[in-house]
Amino acid sequence: MASRNSLLAAIKPYFEAGPLGALALGMASGTPYAMIASTLTTRLAESGIDKKSVTAFGLALLVYSFKPLWAPLIDRVRIPVLAALIGQRRAWLLVSVIMASLAITWLGLLDPTADLALFAAAAVAVGFAGATLDIVVDAIRIEWLRADQMGAGSGMTQYGWRMGSYLAGAGALLLAAGGSWALAYASAALLFLPALLVAAWLGEPERPPAPQSGKGLAAAVRDSIIAPLADFLTRPGAGIVLAFVLVHKIGDTVCQLSVRLFYNDLGFSKPEVAFYDVSLGLFGYLGGVFLGGIIYKRIGLAASVFLSLLLMAVSNAAYAGLAIIGHDVWAMAIVQGFENLASGIGGVTIGAWLALLCDRRFTATQFALLSSAAAILGRAFSSGTAGGLIESMGYVNFYWLTTVLALPGVLIFAWLWRAGLVVADDNAAATAS
Repeated sequence: MASRNSLLAAIKPYFEAGPLGALALGMASGTPYAMIASTLTTRLAESGIDKKSVTAFGLALLVYSFKPLWAPLIDRVRIPVLAALIGQRRAWLLVSVIMASLAITWLGLLDPTADLALFAAAAVAVGFAGATLDIVVDAIRIEWLRADQMGAGSGMTQYGWRMGSYLAGAGALLLAAGGSWALAYASAALLFLPALLVAAWLGEPERPPAPQSGKGLAAAVRDSIIAPLADFLTRPGAGIVLAFVLVHKIGDTVCQLSVRLFYNDLGFSKPEVAFYDVSLGLFGYLGGVFLGGIIYKRIGLAASVFLSLLLMAVSNAAYAGLAIIGHDVWAMAIVQGFENLASGIGGVTIGAWLALLCDRRFTATQFALLSSAAAILGRAFSSGTAGGLIESMGYVNFYWLTTVLALPGVLIFAWLWRAGLVVADDNAAATAS
């Protein structure tokens, strides 16, 4: 009975108002990304655009990496009239949804064969609007959630993101099959409605007043850019925390970049990859997201993050084992399922910790910085060296290397935990103060 009550207590946050709101916000966040990722690629290929030009449109997604540049505006700027009526955060949510809806509709109305440069500009506009919406969504859901809801809220955000990107992508293709890309793109805007309804239901999130050091440009720079950085960097252990954020995903990012090439070289067929990697892998990831929220609630913040880091390192080592075994669909299913499960758990627990690291006076700015920093080194390393390493080392040694690359994150977090700079009590701040 005690075990049953404990499980129910761990599941309960998924059905509370804050995490349910995070689900709707995540759906809105995933929609613009889908429209300039797979959907855009399909449309360009259908239009007969050459492959080099099609892949170049991936640069529209690069805009997401630069969102820390304008995140301070969302923390500081109050939209005239609208902010007074509905609050600063909800005003930005409404404006960013309108921006994304207009940009997506504009992209749908254009013909890529008529003016490819204008079409590219519209794709970048969708990327900018989507990145802005991401900043707003992250800030609102963090400020809506209590500390003990952060794990479930992080998981629900990921569920919503997957749901929004799937519905936007699949729905656009189905509507376009009827002959109208313009209708397909415009209809994607309907996926923003749940976020607006939830914002009306839950209200403006409460947050402490932002610092006001004076008037003029110099004061604005101090308050919107320097103050958030100073707040983070002057905390005990801030340098070690930042080092963790920068390195903890390198091994996983480098590993995942090569997986499809690895499967091809092992001789797995496209149907095998589609079933065991894409289909079953998705269920493994979604299961990991749900399990991650429960683990976070059951064993606490620090222990759940540490467990996630260990699982992610082991999942990299599992690919080395598969490289030794060779073409075996059951081994592939186990390895890929475990990797997706570990990624889902890690996404929830580590995402919750990064959210708790943010001072709520600067939520948008600090979370944008942390989430972007978490990916930058892995992307830089993998894009420049992964292929050459595979050719020189072979897959077995390459995947052992990615396991080793995951260990600094594990060791740094263990040091932070031992030093008392990660608080295991979910009702406390994430860092010692």
